[in-house]
Amino acid sequence: MSDERRLTQYAHGGGCACKIPPGELEAVVRGLTGRAPVSAEGELLVGLDDGDDAAVVRIDGDRALVATTDFFTPVVDDAYDWGRIAATNALSDVYAMGGRPIVALNLLGWPREVLPFELAAEVLRGGADVCGSAGCHLAGGHSVDDPEPKYGLAVTGLADPNRLLRNDSGRAGVPLSLTKPLGLGVLNNRHKATGERFEEAIEVMTTLNAAAAEAALAAGITCATDVTGFGLLGHLHKLARASGVTAIIDSAAVPYVDGARASLRDGYVPGGSRRNLDWVRPHADLDAVDEETTLLLADAQTSGGLLLAGEIPGAPVIGELVPRVDGKTIVLA
Repeated sequence: MSDERRLTQYAHGGGCACKIPPGELEAVVRGLTGRAPVSAEGELLVGLDDGDDAAVVRIDGDRALVATTDFFTPVVDDAYDWGRIAATNALSDVYAMGGRPIVALNLLGWPREVLPFELAAEVLRGGADVCGSAGCHLAGGHSVDDPEPKYGLAVTGLADPNRLLRNDSGRAGVPLSLTKPLGLGVLNNRHKATGERFEEAIEVMTTLNAAAAEAALAAGITCATDVTGFGLLGHLHKLARASGVTAIIDSAAVPYVDGARASLRDGYVPGGSRRNLDWVRPHADLDAVDEETTLLLADAQTSGGLLLAGEIPGAPVIGELVPRVDGKTIVLA
């Protein structure tokens, strides 16, 4: 990057940690469910009801359209890396539904009188490179003059409507697997505060979930979600609630990025992680785990992995789904 400005200093938050808190978001969209359009094309298979990762509409017997969008403020200072991370994160929602991305559009907000457009070009180059590696067309988009820099994609994909991954199809007796380590939120928060660069975190955030989704479909898995701004606990709560089960998590089995626990101890905890924990706490039994670990389990991830109700090669099993226990969606062990 030719410009030495730190992009994270131009935004109040960073990455998926700047999401609207899940409880507030659910209150906002509550009245939007159950509204059928007039003379609609196709059949809506997945919509707002359970807060899944993307919308899915059946086109015909063996094809479904998957639609999603995701954008956020800078999570790292390097413009090219931010573009790669944001694009990888946006494509993840299609993979989390068992689909493959076909075409994407750029979404760019840029403080044109504050930051040079050379940096914006680097952001877009990063997004284009990720889409290229994913086999996804990148065809235009939309931009606005914005006080804070923001970037992401609107993505359309295709899936087999009879082989979707969705968050409401979990069943008791199935193991839970996680395909990427946690701790990205605290490391990104430390990066924003200190400028330290964490190569492993960038590698994790720029790794596509394509192979994990393909392996999940090959294994016959039907229930999944990706772990992003609401943290493992937040996304797991939504999955267990939608599926009518309880998730038992073996806290010692959950993997973390190197340096995550040390960064948390040093106080680099995103506000989004604390809000995630506050939202989940009434619905979970967290007593068996110390507060530090619980915060990491709620850590607001950016471009995290897939949480699968099932097993695939290379992904650690971190727990299991059981029949609903005492009204709780999550029990930590």
